[in-house]
Amino acid sequence: MFVDQVKIYVKGGDGGNGMVAFRREKYVPKGGPAGGDGGKGGDVVFVVDEGLRTLMDFRYQRHFKAARGENGMSKNQHGKNGEDLIVKVPPGTVVIDADTNQVLADLTENGQRFVVAKGGRGGRGNTRFATPANPAPEIAENGEPGEERNVILELKLLADVGLVGFPSVGKSTLLSVVSAAKPKIAEYHFTTLVPNLGVVETDDGRSFVMADLPGLIEGAHQGVGLGHQFLRHIERTRVIVHVIDMAATEGRDPYEDYLVINEELKQYNLRLTERPQIIAANKMDMPNAEENLQKFKEKIGDNVPIFPISAVTRQGVRELLFAIADLLETTPEFPLHEAEEPAVQRVVYKYEKEEPPFTITRGSDGAFILSGEKVEKLFKMTDFSREESVRRFARQLRAMGVDDALRERGAKDGDTVRLLDYEFEFVD
Repeated sequence: MFVDQVKIYVKGGDGGNGMVAFRREKYVPKGGPAGGDGGKGGDVVFVVDEGLRTLMDFRYQRHFKAARGENGMSKNQHGKNGEDLIVKVPPGTVVIDADTNQVLADLTENGQRFVVAKGGRGGRGNTRFATPANPAPEIAENGEPGEERNVILELKLLADVGLVGFPSVGKSTLLSVVSAAKPKIAEYHFTTLVPNLGVVETDDGRSFVMADLPGLIEGAHQGVGLGHQFLRHIERTRVIVHVIDMAATEGRDPYEDYLVINEELKQYNLRLTERPQIIAANKMDMPNAEENLQKFKEKIGDNVPIFPISAVTRQGVRELLFAIADLLETTPEFPLHEAEEPAVQRVVYKYEKEEPPFTITRGSDGAFILSGEKVEKLFKMTDFSREESVRRFARQLRAMGVDDALRERGAKDGDTVRLLDYEFEFVD
């Protein structure tokens, strides 16, 4: 089964908790604080592995969590950092943020790495909070939560040449003749259900990767047939070879076929029209093929090179491969995304409104609901089992302006304030 698009959940490891500890050695009076920091959580890292060809592994495992950092220890010992989680992906994988649709990475080269979710930093131990005013603090932080996000992985095949055309025009046969690939071949539509890749070598020693893409039909860009599912794989190809049944064995006009497929490519992505095309006029060993080819040439003119071939008898195939190899030498790689195009490097200063550290809303039961990334992170990193840590958390909220904001919203002594799944009593 060929899997080329999946949605997965990734989470960096949480940081380890800091420790509250004091020196207890003999002959060391007033030893002071000795709690170590927690270790950093592991990152989730995508690494390109050229041995993979599909995203099949992600069909069964869709949650990836890195290891958390070790907690701090006594005698100022730092907790061990969590190990990074290495996730292997095939070359040609595009990583997209599922919530914002922003492209995070385009992974094409073997060994290329991308940190998709960073681990949280370790919490500080009580040694870090010692001051002249408070030389023996009983405060330690919990580890910072690791970054978490939903991402879409989309595979776009890394082929130099893409074979396109209607079903049953001979794309798979051509690929099987010019390479060692063994695609399924039969006399019915949509025999090819997945893209097939083959390495082609010409007689003069040049080689390139050719992909046979499942048959396109009219309306493919809207999801008709198999087209919509596999059109994305044409985006990376540098040269498009348009295979046309010149014998019109199914009663269609070859010129109409040519126009329909090009319109589908244009509707899917206008930039595909920039790709150089070669027409492979296939089935030239069949009756009426010569007459149809003459009519086709009259209609199309000299805009696109046409190579009469027969994939079955191998007539004209050698010349076609030479022409493809020549064209590849002069065709640059096309950027997959607009942002990848080379541009003038300039610094742009843009005013972006800073996100408020917290927001206050009212629940259906009248409780004040406190939310916001900054205040939630502060809450998660507080150790509520120690009185000093709780007092520190209250001071931090006051400094952020939470108390004043609650008063403005009409909070009275004893009112309920909810943060995540926890409830507090407002004390004025």
